[in-house]
Amino acid sequence: MPPTETSRDGMLCLSRHENCPWDEALKSADLTWSGLQYTCLKILHLYCKVFEREDVLELVIRKTCKSCGCDRLQHSVYHEELGSVRDRLGLRETRGHIAYDNSPPGLTAKQTELYWAALAERAPNVGGATGPAAWRAWRTRALAYQLPRQDLSLTQCNNIDEPHRKQFEDFVAARNEIALDIGNACQHHGPSVECIGCNKAIRNGNIAIQAPRISEEAFYHPACFTCSECDELLVELSYCALDGHLYCVRHYGERLKPRCHSCDELIFSGEYTKAMNKDWHSGHFCCWQCDESLTGQRYVLRDEHPFCIKCYESVFANGCEECNKIIGIDSKDLSYKDKHWHEACFLCAKCRVSLVDKQFGSKLDKIYCGNCYDAQFASRCDGCGEVFRAGTKKMEYKTRQWHEKCFCCVVCKNPIGTKSFIPREQEIYCAGCYEDKFATRCVKCNKIITQGGVTYKNEPWHRECFTCTHCNSSLAGQRFTSRDDKAYCAECYGELFAKRCTSCTKPITGIGGTRFISFEDRHWHNDCFICAHCKNSLVGKGFIVVEQDIVCPDCAKEQLM
Repeated sequence: MPPTETSRDGMLCLSRHENCPWDEALKSADLTWSGLQYTCLKILHLYCKVFEREDVLELVIRKTCKSCGCDRLQHSVYHEELGSVRDRLGLRETRGHIAYDNSPPGLTAKQTELYWAALAERAPNVGGATGPAAWRAWRTRALAYQLPRQDLSLTQCNNIDEPHRKQFEDFVAARNEIALDIGNACQHHGPSVECIGCNKAIRNGNIAIQAPRISEEAFYHPACFTCSECDELLVELSYCALDGHLYCVRHYGERLKPRCHSCDELIFSGEYTKAMNKDWHSGHFCCWQCDESLTGQRYVLRDEHPFCIKCYESVFANGCEECNKIIGIDSKDLSYKDKHWHEACFLCAKCRVSLVDKQFGSKLDKIYCGNCYDAQFASRCDGCGEVFRAGTKKMEYKTRQWHEKCFCCVVCKNPIGTKSFIPREQEIYCAGCYEDKFATRCVKCNKIITQGGVTYKNEPWHRECFTCTHCNSSLAGQRFTSRDDKAYCAECYGELFAKRCTSCTKPITGIGGTRFISFEDRHWHNDCFICAHCKNSLVGKGFIVVEQDIVCPDCAKEQLM
């Protein structure tokens, strides 16, 4: 992405990238001049040359950051001074061209406004910045990316050997002669013409960009004047034409020649390396860790970066728990939890038999074969008393454990598995057997009482089964009495067994605390025990029997007189 802030062309911007502080990278180089990080690239080159610090220079001019591997453009580090496109291509400035504004030359102020309005949909957003500041930041990056110096001049190349220098110069000359040009911006007047880029109309009064290398009739909207490869706006309208399409200088070169992914130069030698779907000079395909060449060597990809075998094993390979040696890429790495072993070292800690493709157990950071683990550590089934072998399914309840086949009902012996069960003392029962053996049953019907029972003389009854012996009416919640261990409702008991009052002939039940008087073989309710003549109560008083009647003493005297 483009830089988040602007700086003077040619200046090092070491604080642009959050995850890789370039100033820390320079500090690690043990520099004696702390102000170096604020200087321009020319002074840096001079410093490195005088003090023979090519390692510091390498931090800056290499294509990718030594610290984090990001492209140098993401750090806003450009190792040349950036002028205009014409400066870069070695062309003379045209009259009216504003080098640092990215505005096309030859337009009036009004036409320039129309040009920028046409680009509104392609306006960059750089770190939240918009408007002229964002366009300036975009232009700085686009100049370095679309027109790489090493594609323009042999003096900027470091990796073209003598036999291929003439080939490079011929390539540049041919490109400049037949492909390279700068588009002409003008205000279109007359009938509408078709934009080569989007095939839509460029109307009268619109700003159009002409590309003579495509054809004299090739016109584009400003927003359509882009590289066919990267779809970026062509910086200051510089382009190369190839097969009727527009390209920036970078991608024009890559259409015709491979580009080294390391040094970013085009490759003119017939011998080069292809790896990771990229092209490299033979000596530039290097280990990400040590920078040693990987050409012709085995390597390992990690996070899309190549590592030589030595670096990969030292940085990423696991250590064997048994022999404490590195598990190299040619060895099979066997792992359990966070531990690793060579295949030959994956052995039982006791009997030393190989555990490859076998069941094993782990205890106290050591691994054991099934037999050794069982003999030393395995727990035993509470049902059969045998050990739980490695890999055996175990059923547990509280502090007890069983083999799956041993977890059975103590009565019916059927396996319980995942069904519900009821523990009682030290035994396990299935629901059916528990009910059969322990559930409360009605003394009358012998069926299980599930809810709403009645207890009489410590015996359980269903409510509907607890009835009067004589009339079968329910006694639950009613007054009742018993005779010969049989329950009767109050009415039936009185009719069948109670004494009868001599006076009213009704039964004397005694239910509810009823009081009564007995004399000889006759009985009275308290309320019925009265004088036959005056009707006064004789309870607690003396009385005289006159034939079948009972009278008070006063009435007996009157009767005798």
